[in-house]
Amino acid sequence: MRLNTMDVLGLLQEHGAVVGGHFRLVSGLHTPVYLQTALVLQYPHVAQKVAKALAARFSAPADVVISTGLGSVVLGQEVARAKKCRAIFTERVNGVMAFRRDFRLERGERALVVVDVLTTGRSNGEVVSLAQAYGARVIGVGAMVDRSTAPLCLGVPVRGLVSYPLEAAPPDACPQCGAGVPLSTARREVDPEVP
Repeated sequence: MRLNTMDVLGLLQEHGAVVGGHFRLVSGLHTPVYLQTALVLQYPHVAQKVAKALAARFSAPADVVISTGLGSVVLGQEVARAKKCRAIFTERVNGVMAFRRDFRLERGERALVVVDVLTTGRSNGEVVSLAQAYGARVIGVGAMVDRSTAPLCLGVPVRGLVSYPLEAAPPDACPQCGAGVPLSTARREVDPEVP
């Protein structure tokens, strides 16, 4: 089965992955809608379909798929399976994206960066730069959901399965903060940076 935009949106809705509230994203921005893609990706047969569709967006072969953080590991693993290559992931170390667990890249390797939800592109840009610092050739950044509202300047092709631009604002311009609405606690389970 080949997934189209409506299929992906349907999966998000069907699995309760579109959550309303007042959330702080890893980028620091606040949003009234959070996408919890893990609720979709927890089903391996569904994750495999999503990953195959995302892998198909990049025709070039890959030697490695790099997931941008733990939230994207399941998707990255399945994209790597579809691309028949290895899968690794980055983690934040002292506020900077880095490889741990003895992960590394070889000069000239073709790397595909994968994220479940793309918002500002900041973390993905860090991962692209990290891979390039190792001498890898980044063939693109792929996302299950692209919620960006402005063009992303990552220097490589950026492709999402679905575009789902959502309102996001810095805390000082957040309407919910202005109205005194407290941050939703559900997001804290996946964002340890929230106080």
